[in-house]
Amino acid sequence: MKICRFDAGAGWRLGAVVEGGVADLTARFGLADLTALIHAGAPLSLPRAPDAAADSIRLDQPMPEARRIFCIGVNYTNRNEEYRDGSEPPAHPSIFMRSPLSFTGPDMPLIRPPESEQLDYEGEIVLVIGKPGRRIPQSQAMSHVFGLTLMNEGTIRDWVRHGKFNVTQGKNWDRTGAIGPWVESDLSGLEMTGMRIETRVNGELRQGDTTSSMAFPFAKIIEYVSTFTEIGPGDLIATGTPTGAGARFDPPRWLKPGDVVEVSAPGIGVLRNGVADE
Repeated sequence: MKICRFDAGAGWRLGAVVEGGVADLTARFGLADLTALIHAGAPLSLPRAPDAAADSIRLDQPMPEARRIFCIGVNYTNRNEEYRDGSEPPAHPSIFMRSPLSFTGPDMPLIRPPESEQLDYEGEIVLVIGKPGRRIPQSQAMSHVFGLTLMNEGTIRDWVRHGKFNVTQGKNWDRTGAIGPWVESDLSGLEMTGMRIETRVNGELRQGDTTSSMAFPFAKIIEYVSTFTEIGPGDLIATGTPTGAGARFDPPRWLKPGDVVEVSAPGIGVLRNGVADE
């Protein structure tokens, strides 16, 4: 089931994608947001007919109420080589945090601030945590995942380097990234260990790899993060981006107003965003 946040003219609501549009889960079941759905736990009996037609709605990021967004850095094996610093592959995941305010939804523009022209793209697969747990072994890790969504983990590159030991400011400019278009909760048909993730800019393939190239697979990430904190409903974990971000070209290829970025993964969907100046 694809769970979305939509507006058909009466404000933002929780919905499920059905043929021809969306079923309104807020009206039918009183569910305010995706976190409430996860807490409810019970499967929903969805109507076949939509409550709102596909051409009458707009979508938002599916979980703006997320309590925490963990981001894994340098997680595809060839990404470490991009840094050209001669370092050995990391023994543990690199982690930083992002605010929900730093993201927008599908078909909404990524915002380039006046302070920098170095807006970059990073396509990622995101784990939406459904069941709480602490010190979760890898053998049980995926049972804690409610679903998957996509992220364009947009970055203001020069601001990443302002401080010696952090990337927080470069990763948290308002509306520089995007999440969506929905959360796919049916994982039965998805190839977790070989899922392909691609990023295109104006139709040109810039990033393309599969999860088999991850230094730290989904289960290992969950094991590691849950060691230092209890994870649970409302948590998102972005699992890293393949090689090919704009900063790695010579010269760099930054996003500019009018560009269109598409992040896609089979079985999840396509997250599409334009670019605009603030």
